[in-house]
Amino acid sequence: MIDIDDLDERFSIEGELGFTEIDGDLVAISIYNKFADAEICLHGAHITRFTPHGSFDILWMSDDSYFEVGKPIRGGIPLCFPWFGPHSSDATKPAHGFARLMYWDVVETASLETGETRVRLQLCSSEKTKEYWPYDFCAELNILVGRTLEVRLTITNTGKEVFDYSAALHSYFNVSDIGNVKIEGLEGTSYYSGFGNELFVQDTQLLEINQEENRRYIETEGDCVIYDEAFSQAIRVAKEGSKVTVVWNPGEETASKMEDIHEGGFEAFVCVEAVNFYDDTIHLSPGEKHTTATIIGLDYGLKDLKPGAEGNSGFKIM
Repeated sequence: MIDIDDLDERFSIEGELGFTEIDGDLVAISIYNKFADAEICLHGAHITRFTPHGSFDILWMSDDSYFEVGKPIRGGIPLCFPWFGPHSSDATKPAHGFARLMYWDVVETASLETGETRVRLQLCSSEKTKEYWPYDFCAELNILVGRTLEVRLTITNTGKEVFDYSAALHSYFNVSDIGNVKIEGLEGTSYYSGFGNELFVQDTQLLEINQEENRRYIETEGDCVIYDEAFSQAIRVAKEGSKVTVVWNPGEETASKMEDIHEGGFEAFVCVEAVNFYDDTIHLSPGEKHTTATIIGLDYGLKDLKPGAEGNSGFKIM
């Protein structure tokens, strides 16, 4: 049982950060600073809201998401670790790993001089994690809430054995309609469609989504920009420590079979994800660590919403 009063006493920041119960009695961190407000559920270290002031929530959440211990939350930014997708040899193990199904510990909260808010959460190996995966590790999620949302997942091998893992920051983005979306940043990049073995190459500057898509782009480390003319908005998605970018929308037929996506919900989101998978699976020797990061924000440098427009300054990973 999580003691909210204890968490408040140890980690709250007056007027900026506190703890609350959300649907299903899950515990979440609520943040409000001069740049944005955000919410982070401790179950799965799951970011469920990031709303820059003067805008609306950049992250999409399903109205029918589960908020129950042991079930994944649909929307926001789920964490996939230590495998991405279905388990390679045991279909009884949870898709996308166990990290998104467990409570994470709060390690630190801080109000920075810049006006940003930092939160560090941690999940380390235990008897429970070893029911799924036999290795010793410590996972830390470092979240910085400011003009942009910076999310860094660091995995450290704390044991005596080498291990491999795959991971993802499975970000869902709010859009006016999937048919209005154009995604820039993947031209000329090779990709797998779904779990197929055939490689394709995107030969267009912009990706438009007119059907179910599950593209797994390889050998790409650049930014993507999600243009949404109806919302008069562009979202820049930068990353670090990842050479695979996944773009996903389930389409109407697949979404209708998913109990935790509300009716018509597939039309209102697109996933653009920083992933470690395929040849970018991470190999860690004892004592080694790796960080996968995504940095998300409105592209305030835009003068208009035309891809490649003069003034698209974007932002840098610090």
